[in-house]
Amino acid sequence: MRLEPFAMERMQSTYENQVDFNLSESGVHPLRLGELVDDTASRDALLAEGLRYTQSNGTVPLRASIAALYAGATPNHIQVTNGGSEANYITTWNLVEPGDEVVMMVPNYMQTWGLTRAFGATVKEWPLVNSGSRWSVDADALAHIVSPRTRLIIICNPNNPTGVRIEADDLDRIAAIAARHGSWILSDEIYRGAERDARETPTIWGRSDRAIVTSGLSKAYGLPGLRIGWAVGPPALIASLWSYHDYTTISPGALSDCLARRALEPARRARILARTRGILNQNFPVIAAWLDAHGGLFSYAPPDAGAIVYARYHHPINSTELVTRLRQEKSVLIVPGDHFGMDGYLRIGFGDEPTYLRAGLSRVAELIADLGLRIAG
Repeated sequence: MRLEPFAMERMQSTYENQVDFNLSESGVHPLRLGELVDDTASRDALLAEGLRYTQSNGTVPLRASIAALYAGATPNHIQVTNGGSEANYITTWNLVEPGDEVVMMVPNYMQTWGLTRAFGATVKEWPLVNSGSRWSVDADALAHIVSPRTRLIIICNPNNPTGVRIEADDLDRIAAIAARHGSWILSDEIYRGAERDARETPTIWGRSDRAIVTSGLSKAYGLPGLRIGWAVGPPALIASLWSYHDYTTISPGALSDCLARRALEPARRARILARTRGILNQNFPVIAAWLDAHGGLFSYAPPDAGAIVYARYHHPINSTELVTRLRQEKSVLIVPGDHFGMDGYLRIGFGDEPTYLRAGLSRVAELIADLGLRIAG
């Protein structure tokens, strides 16, 4: 198996800790440990936790807490992983064989694009539609793309990078199309719970007996450092994923499992998600005003969820070149549209503290001014 470089993750892992302003992240400012373990009893419980191998598919209490988020699910429907990325990895590894056909919503988080190609599949792209003010799915187009050879349909809801929420009627149509051909559906729902309007995004779970959800605590929960993710699916598939997990990271960290159980306690989960929405609703007006202030340079559809804006820029420069110059000249990191196969776009994160966001955007404005002067001359 030969893996292509995962361009966005390679860029972020190389430079995100070397710049003054990292606006490439798609989550909110992370919680501190003291905010999650905020009373004597919980601190004592954490300090008493044995640094052992945990139950390798996740402890039963943690899997029960995750299952409670999905109607009708039990712990046997859950595989806990080291981040949502591992959930995506073992799922595609398990399902995709050489010669298979995979249909993938685009733009999208490109991990599964690279993985399915590495596992020998042919990837057929299913583009979202941009009306200018909103992104949307075209279920009729999907019906023409999916074929009897389609092993897997990959979606991301809410979507990365556009932030659009896919509604229940469209999910039902996706499920019906998959059912006609016996295809599996992999729905990356890592941003579910990070909706600006607090209306939780519908899930693919329960709409098909071949639906798999991947998610985790990194984006909506502001807990990326715990590296806790999960896959939700039919018990037989989950049992098979567990055996694949034996070949990767074996088990979640004991402290991460413990802290994840605490984060998913219903009352605490509600407070964490309310915090996330507060950050999004405080910061989105900041970045929207900044984009609007640049006249006709940017166009964008406001995101329903997630701390990201996917903005099209109207400027004659390649997106990777623009982002490289921004990093080198202004010490700011953002994600180029090239990393989603769409030159002419930028994905800008707005989930950090407002003063940090404003300062980073100010540096971007400096480069825009520099480029404008150079091009005009």
